Amino acid sequence: MKALIPAAGHGTRFAPFTKLVPKEMLPIGARPAIALIVDEAIEAGADEVVIITSPEKPLLKKWFEIEPPKVKITWVDQIEQHGLGHAVLQAANLFCEKDDKVLILLGDALVSGGCASKAMVERSEALGGVAVIGVEEVPLEKVSRYGIMKVEGDYVVDMVEKPSVDEAPSRLAVAGRYLLPVKIFEYLKTQTPGKGGEIQLTDSIKRMISDGTKLAPYVYPGKRQDIGNPDGYYAALTAFRGECKS
Repeated sequence: MKALIPAAGHGTRFAPFTKLVPKEMLPIGARPAIALIVDEAIEAGADEVVIITSPEKPLLKKWFEIEPPKVKITWVDQIEQHGLGHAVLQAANLFCEKDDKVLILLGDALVSGGCASKAMVERSEALGGVAVIGVEEVPLEKVSRYGIMKVEGDYVVDMVEKPSVDEAPSRLAVAGRYLLPVKIFEYLKTQTPGKGGEIQLTDSIKRMISDGTKLAPYVYPGKRQDIGNPDGYYAALTAFRGECKS
């Protein structure tokens, strides 16, 4: 299984610091956040990690020269940024049908309380190999910040990108981890711009669901920490205090 980490964003909520240091290089203990995310992918069973980055972030590659990972790292530059779906699409030529699934871990999201990606792989296997998406329950007043899911029984039947409170079908929010069939790339290739004029991964997942792909939600026992903003980063330092000794 290959894992994919989109990590090309500008980190504007941490500017001006991120003009020099990528947000994915923010330290969690003595190691950068990106290293913890690669560790999570390895623990979930990934034998190759594809990192989507940009030419403006050479420090990411430098870290993995200092700390050689226990898995193959493949780098892909995203020159222009047009949404998460566009970032994921940059790696399309590295995947084929024999890869079966792609594990996507957002580069600015850490999940405390155990390996979320490993648990998602196990849930997929228990349900016969279906796609799985990591979710967390958020307060109603925050649903407009996330992709929100409509769930019936064991499966997601619809998704709404950043809905208003009145439009939200639930409080279950997409939370930075996806285990999807590789055919997601075919949907992304024909995806039209959505919210914010960007290519949204959520929109392609919705089309895939409507075509019959089963997608199960996995609610984290821990919590997603968004290190892309100062408050989330401070929360991550507290959440991972006991997990990062070196």
